[in-house]
Amino acid sequence: MKFGTKAIHAGVEPDPSTGAIMTPIFQTSTYVQASPGKHKGYEYSRTHNPTRDALQKSLAALENGKHGLCFSSGLAAIDAVVKLLNPGDEVIATNDLYGGSYRLFTKVYAKFGIKFHFIDMENITNIEKYITDSTKLIWLETPTNPMMKIIDIKGASKIAKKHNLLLTVDNTFASPYLQQPMDLGADIVMHSVTKYLGGHSDVVMGALIVNDAKLAEDLAFIQNSTGAIPGPQDCFLVLRGIKTLHLRMDRHCENGKAIAEYLITHPRVDKVYWPGFTDHPNHNIAKEQMRNFGGMISFTLKGNSKEEAFKILESFKYFSLAESLGGVESMVNHPATMTHASIPFEDRQKIGLLDSLIRLSVGIEDVEDLLADLKSALG
Repeated sequence: MKFGTKAIHAGVEPDPSTGAIMTPIFQTSTYVQASPGKHKGYEYSRTHNPTRDALQKSLAALENGKHGLCFSSGLAAIDAVVKLLNPGDEVIATNDLYGGSYRLFTKVYAKFGIKFHFIDMENITNIEKYITDSTKLIWLETPTNPMMKIIDIKGASKIAKKHNLLLTVDNTFASPYLQQPMDLGADIVMHSVTKYLGGHSDVVMGALIVNDAKLAEDLAFIQNSTGAIPGPQDCFLVLRGIKTLHLRMDRHCENGKAIAEYLITHPRVDKVYWPGFTDHPNHNIAKEQMRNFGGMISFTLKGNSKEEAFKILESFKYFSLAESLGGVESMVNHPATMTHASIPFEDRQKIGLLDSLIRLSVGIEDVEDLLADLKSALG
């Protein structure tokens, strides 16, 4: 089954009671039992819900995985992965990652005795330098947020398997349409479903996809025990959004390419970070492990003026100044004060996350209007 067909059909069936082609919203908290413990597979909606089950199956299929689990947010999904660990365990994470992930790791779990190493993974051989007997997990994003760094998933998987470590890949920026980390050796694929999978800026949700049955069982236990699950209405909205994922992603990529090529020629722009450029670090790896290069772009201004960046950010018409990404509408973001404000200034500077860095989530509008909007804001 090819991806577009899978996006529309995988994990969902017509409702057996009515023939409804769309999965119903099972807006219920509990289920009637014939006798104690004798039921139709459902007891309580924190544990199982038919709408959520359909979405979990769909997401697993999109990532070529066997088991999917949905959570109330992307951070709740990350939280479930970290809960697999014990005090004294160590995690090796990329040094360029979503600010919320960094905050969860350093402000919540570090005080419970879990140690995190944030390192540059553009050269994956760096990973082995930090592996100890206490290392249990490698956490990476690719493309990274917001510097668009590309990390070799297959290479990282070889290192993880050599040392019997779990490899988790945050696949939010790429989506399953552009990249499928399970096929490259990842043990866990994580998504902020809020972004491209939902695609319409109307849902907050996270997901994990795995192949290993024991790992799925352990994560399902955490999911049920801690209760950070999404409601059926949100699951329904994501099931609907997924049906157009492949169409939306093609347009995001097409528009993203045009925007990146415009930015790189603009006299006010210093650097443009987009993995589609042939001189982008690890471009060849991106070319190998991704179907296309996506609609996420970051750029800095000449002079690195925060004030100039703010003036530009306040001047857009079609690019909405907002947190988040991956919706059909274009968004512009200032990572240093918005999505990545929780990362200390010195650490941001080390990875190139300057005060003038602007991140674009290029939507699916007519690209001529987006280019005109950019030209006006930069002018």
